[in-house]
Amino acid sequence: MSPALSNMPAILRALCALLFLGAGLHAAPAQDAASGPTEPLTIASRAGRHAFAVEVMRTDADRSRGLMYRRAMAPDHGMLFDFQTAAPVAMWMKNTYLPLDMVFIRADGTIARIAQNTEPLSTKVVPSGEAVLSVLELNAGTTARLGIHAGDRVEHALFRKP
Repeated sequence: MSPALSNMPAILRALCALLFLGAGLHAAPAQDAASGPTEPLTIASRAGRHAFAVEVMRTDADRSRGLMYRRAMAPDHGMLFDFQTAAPVAMWMKNTYLPLDMVFIRADGTIARIAQNTEPLSTKVVPSGEAVLSVLELNAGTTARLGIHAGDRVEHALFRKP
């Protein structure tokens, strides 16, 4: 115990401890240095085939957390959100520090829409624009750099073959 705290009455020491602990409740969780398990995903575009290792978010809790609080993602990695049924969806960037490209994917694996370079830490809603089964988040600029467009096909076990 520090000398300053040892001279305080017990009630004040307890109050200081509670304030210290309470301050930690509002701090951002530490970033996961290692991402979770990944699965292979390929995007077949007019510009070629592009392979990624993706974490797949299959539960409500995982989908809610997504890439929040992460500070980095490898260039060939991404996060695939499995909504389990096709429906219009909306995403946002609250507590997400990485600028991202959001790839909205239909149940057959075709890309419906791409929201490029989304704004970190924003509560602005990014809508799918139509019913989709999944959203793939990639580092911002990836889709432009690789020539990935709406209509291209995403290959992963999640999507039906045409």
